[in-house]
Amino acid sequence: MTSLKNLANLSATQAAKALAQREIKAEDLLNDCLNQIGIREPEVHAWVSFAKIHAQTQARELDRGPIQGILHGLPIGVKDLFDTHDLPTNYGSPIYGNNHPICDAVSVSLMREAGAIVLGKTVTTEFASFKPGPTRNPRNLDHTPGGSSSGSAAAVADYMVPLATGSQTAASIIRPASYCGVVGYKPSYGKISIGGVKSLSVTLDTLGVFGRTVSDVALGVAAMSADHDLMNIAPLESKIRIGICKTDDFAHAQAETAAALSLAGFAAKAFANGGVGEIALPMDCAKLSETQTTIMLFEMAKSFTFEKLNHFDQISPTLKAIIERGDAITYDHYHAALLKAKLARAAIKQLFADQVDILIAPSATGEAPKTLEQTGDPIFSRGWTLLGLPCINLTVTTGPNGLPVGVTLVAGPGQDRLLLSAASALAQQLSDPVSINLNVCCFNRFLS
Repeated sequence: MTSLKNLANLSATQAAKALAQREIKAEDLLNDCLNQIGIREPEVHAWVSFAKIHAQTQARELDRGPIQGILHGLPIGVKDLFDTHDLPTNYGSPIYGNNHPICDAVSVSLMREAGAIVLGKTVTTEFASFKPGPTRNPRNLDHTPGGSSSGSAAAVADYMVPLATGSQTAASIIRPASYCGVVGYKPSYGKISIGGVKSLSVTLDTLGVFGRTVSDVALGVAAMSADHDLMNIAPLESKIRIGICKTDDFAHAQAETAAALSLAGFAAKAFANGGVGEIALPMDCAKLSETQTTIMLFEMAKSFTFEKLNHFDQISPTLKAIIERGDAITYDHYHAALLKAKLARAAIKQLFADQVDILIAPSATGEAPKTLEQTGDPIFSRGWTLLGLPCINLTVTTGPNGLPVGVTLVAGPGQDRLLLSAASALAQQLSDPVSINLNVCCFNRFLS
């Protein structure tokens, strides 16, 4: 029997299994999460709104009825970019302060169908762009949790819920996962329907999830995509080849990120029987960050045309500047960036076919910056988002302030199952750096 104490500390996978076997009650798990929220939310500010009474009613009904699905009785947080029929959806903007959608986003409906209990909406930056919300990093309240999925990453890291949704147009899943020390999974582009989610960039927008283990995020995306086979993470059997990829933006990496990348490569040698070595991206993949930025800015400026025309005074100066930059990009320049992205995707597909199975790359420039005025630099995820590749953040070490530092595992186009298998294998080789508080200096010998 699972202990009835500290149920909020269970991972999503542990909780889902215990609920399915009737070892714990959904109502007890929910109440433990609510207790944790009551203690920590006044400091962390991860949430926009709650459905407490409805959630408790649903939990009791699930405890009395049959097992509903793979998320039966699991409390989840939903990023406030996703429409919900029973909770307001504000998109992080005062423009939509009284917005009450009449239906759920497709992914939210699928999670409910699988038995999830939507406990509340988590904070997003303004329209999932770069103006921070009120959320603080639960590891250190003076530091950013990252963005734009700020509340979801913080809520999972602080044991408020075992699972929460996110979205990524540049780095909005991977970066906050690294900063908060949780597992963030951005699946392949198009894996999860973006129906009912406020769009920034149709070319780039990708939905995903936060959890505390690789199995957790596999469970979440399995429900959000209806690809339930993702839950069955197979052991690695083939001769897997690991490439350490610093990308052409590596000059932005701080010492702790360089250390994390080297340590991850060292740990991967335990299972990468095809070898571990540095690998460079093809020439057609040069300056991916610039290409992604061009496409994102152009499409964001068009996506917010309604808000610009009707509610310009309620748009933040930060977002106004982004819209102005996007409006200054000509269609020809945008179209050229789309063509470059097409060439880059073809080149990366060939790279994975010929030379490598999994890449390990930086998740962020370093640990979470000591600021609440910005959400950190997205530069190390821009390229992978542009390429539409599946990515997972795993925490590897800590930085000079004892905050988490992660690495990103990247698989080839559509290779989500291989990514989950490799991430699970690497996670088994890693200790818990957040609690151990490793010193970056210890890894200097791996940096050569």
